[in-house]
Amino acid sequence: MERKSQNAERSAVTNLRTGQPQDLKTRTKAYALRIIRLYVALPKSTEAQVLGRQMLRSGTSVGAHYREAIRARSIAEFVSKMEGGLQELEETAYWLELLAESGIMTLGHLQDLCRETDDLIAIFVSSVNTAKQRRDAER
Repeated sequence: MERKSQNAERSAVTNLRTGQPQDLKTRTKAYALRIIRLYVALPKSTEAQVLGRQMLRSGTSVGAHYREAIRARSIAEFVSKMEGGLQELEETAYWLELLAESGIMTLGHLQDLCRETDDLIAIFVSSVNTAKQRRDAER
């Protein structure tokens, strides 16, 4: 029972824009759906599709990493899964930057998604740091 409450604690975060609590499981799924909708809206040019597929792969895997992390059997496993999600977020940020800077999509179309990417990066970094501090305190 105690493990379940720790997982619930980990998943409850505050939306940095609205200040309202939001389940990170729901938030990462909504993020993946936004990534999918962006991919569908991309031009059909080769360049857009190549960048889009990379963004689609990395952006939709963030929630999967998070779901694996909340089922972790140890702090080390939790940290590993969250860091995997963090890598995918950083990669997604890169593809979004390329879509904007190449002129394939306007920054205006991508701004909210870029902001959400940055918010999720901050949450994942904070979660990893907190878990590492707990791990070190247990030693």
